[in-house]
Amino acid sequence: MKTSAKFIVLHPSVHKSGGGGGGATPSSSHRAWFLVFVLFFLCTFAFTLLTTRDAASAAAKSATASAARSKSQLPKPIYDALIHYTTVGKPNTTGGSFTPAEVKKFAAVLRRCSAPCNLLVFGLSHELLLWNALNHNGGGRTVFVDESAYLITKVEERHPSIEAYDVQFTTKVSELYDLIEYYKREINSDCRPVQNLLFSDCKLAVNDLPNHIYDVAWDVILVDGPRGYFAAAPGRIMAIYTAGVLARSKKGGSGETHVFVHEFEREVERVCSDEFLCRQNLVDQKDSLGHFVIGKMDPKTIDNRLGVCSSNSPEST
Repeated sequence: MKTSAKFIVLHPSVHKSGGGGGGATPSSSHRAWFLVFVLFFLCTFAFTLLTTRDAASAAAKSATASAARSKSQLPKPIYDALIHYTTVGKPNTTGGSFTPAEVKKFAAVLRRCSAPCNLLVFGLSHELLLWNALNHNGGGRTVFVDESAYLITKVEERHPSIEAYDVQFTTKVSELYDLIEYYKREINSDCRPVQNLLFSDCKLAVNDLPNHIYDVAWDVILVDGPRGYFAAAPGRIMAIYTAGVLARSKKGGSGETHVFVHEFEREVERVCSDEFLCRQNLVDQKDSLGHFVIGKMDPKTIDNRLGVCSSNSPEST
C-alpha cells in the first residue's frame, strides 16, 4: 500500500498580535518608544521647573533682603545732608565735640551695621540727635547712658523718642592705677572679662541699668562719657570695662562689636582701652577717636596667667 508524505508549513501571520510569545510588532514597538520619549520629556520638564523655581526663590529672597536693608537705612541724600550740616564749618578741634573726621568715621560704621543695629552710647554729647537719627535701621535700639539724672530728664522732655538712663559711676580719675591693680587681682573672680554684668560685684562694672539692657546684643558701643578731665571726675574706667565685657559676652547678632573710645589720647582712656579692650583690637584712629573691633569670647579660652588681652592675641591662638 503506497503512502504519500505531507508537509505542514506554519507561517507567522502579519496580522497576529504580539501576545502569546509571538514577539513585538512594529506598532507595539513604536508605542514603547513613544512612551519612553514622553517619560523623558516629563522628567526633563519637571527637573527644569524645579531648578528654575529654586533659582527664582533664591533671587527673590536676595532681592527682599536687599530691599529690606535699603529700606531700613536713611536715604542717601538725607544721610549726606546730616553729615554735611553737622560737620561744615566745624574747626578741627572742638573742645570735646567730634571733629568732622570723627563724625564721618563713626557714621560710616553705623551705616554699614546690619539691621537691626543696636547702639549703646555712654555720654550725652552735642551729637546726640545725630547718632539717634543715623541709627535708623528698622528694629534696632539706640540707648544713651549718662551720669547726670538732670540732663537725662531734660533730654527726655525735649526728645521723648530718645531712650536714655542715668547711672552712678563710682570711680575717680585719680584712682586709675589702683583700679587697674584691683582689676588684675579680680580678673578670675568678680571682674571676669566674660560675664553677666547684671549680677556682677566688680567695682568697674556698670550694673544698675534696667535688666533688659543686658540682654541686648550691642553691635556698636561709643564711650564718650562720663566726665574725665579732672582728678575728682568719675572718668571712663567703668564705661570702657563695661563695653569690653558686653562685647565679649554678646549673645545673638553678629559675632563682632565695634567699640569707639572718644578722647583716646587722654591717659585714662588710653590705659583702660589697652587693658580692657586690648591694643591688638584697635583697627583705626581718627583724630582722638579710637576704633576697636571685639569678638565674642569663650571664657574657657582665657589664660588665667596672661589675662584677656594675651589670650585674645593672634600669637596665643
